[in-house]
Amino acid sequence: MNVQSTRLIESDAPCLSAAIDNLRGIVVLMVIAVHAVLAYAAYATVGPFDSPPYQWRTFPIVDAQRFIGFDIFCAWANVFLMPLFFLVSGFFVWKSLERNGALRFALRRAARLGPPFVLGVAVIMPVAIYPAYAMRTGHPELSDYLRQLWNLPFWPDGPMWFLYMLLVFDLIAAGLYAAFPGAHGRLRRIAFQAARRPVRFLAVFFAFCALAYIPLGTVFGPMRWFQWGPFSFQENFVALYAVCFGAGIVLGASSLENGLFYPRFAYRWKYWMPAAMLLFAVWLLVSAETFTTATASVGWMLADAIALVPACFASCLCVLLLMVRYGHVRTGLLQSLQSNSFGMYWVHYALLTWLQFALLDFPLPAIMKAIVVFAAGTVLSWTIAVALRYVPVLSGFLGVGQRRGVRPVTSLRAPMPLPD
Repeated sequence: MNVQSTRLIESDAPCLSAAIDNLRGIVVLMVIAVHAVLAYAAYATVGPFDSPPYQWRTFPIVDAQRFIGFDIFCAWANVFLMPLFFLVSGFFVWKSLERNGALRFALRRAARLGPPFVLGVAVIMPVAIYPAYAMRTGHPELSDYLRQLWNLPFWPDGPMWFLYMLLVFDLIAAGLYAAFPGAHGRLRRIAFQAARRPVRFLAVFFAFCALAYIPLGTVFGPMRWFQWGPFSFQENFVALYAVCFGAGIVLGASSLENGLFYPRFAYRWKYWMPAAMLLFAVWLLVSAETFTTATASVGWMLADAIALVPACFASCLCVLLLMVRYGHVRTGLLQSLQSNSFGMYWVHYALLTWLQFALLDFPLPAIMKAIVVFAAGTVLSWTIAVALRYVPVLSGFLGVGQRRGVRPVTSLRAPMPLPD
């Protein structure tokens, strides 16, 4: 690499840092948007609270006002959003492992992700689920709700499942880092090749995604969840999450200033956007058979799994490249968003279910209700996240509140706080 190229990369590094910082805030807003519109999806079904199939886990509130466009939006988010979450979460793992070592890294991750998961399932989720119980019960009483909640064969974890699964992946990464010190150099060489030949890396990444998803997607189908106590995950996606997390580690080890994150490569979003739209439309047509048919054939399940992988891959890459190309603006608002994104993710679900419950009897169209819920839920979760960072017992994993006049320093090599 010549001196001019090196200087260009160094000058682009701050822009890339801002783009990755902003990305974690944007994906949290997308999660809030998905949960805000679920109550108004045409596919939403009610079902009882205390007996299978416990449809309130997906649709806690079901409004009489519906809009089919929300089904398409939620389907698109289901295809790629959580894989992108795990991909982004892996970016800074390698740098953090090199800086802290395996044991310290594992302890810090456990302290960062363990308490919010425990408090989330023990405190926030019971508050979030009460509106689902109240909507399905003629005369809701707190004592009866607690009794029914306690008698469930599982403990609802809602969006908190992401926290414990990310912790599991972090601990596995720390264990492998400690167990195979001789492989560190090999990973650096792989990361260097990924930076030099991003197209080849993407081809290998896509192949691993296909191997990870297609068998499980064929066997389990698109909607089956594993549930044991407070631990749950979508069975068809779990291996794909691991692959995306591992790919994030490789990209982070290759230095985010190079390869796939080099601004010139980001111009290729122009090709990936129409590809993502087309591939998603193909998957949507194929998946209609598996979603609407209770006993879809193995052939349709296989077709659904095969169609999902390129749709997921293209959408992830398109969003990533768009952020690298255009998401490098630094403003106080965006800085606040990325700093409080973890806290917003942690509290938003309870706020949204109560807002949806409060709007049930209002004579508004579905789109207006969804806008109100999303806007109010975003502002409230943002405000609460800012306030909670000043609570000493919570600031350890939410981040310490910034005093006025003090600007937080962010770096590409700093651990990612969503959720770090």
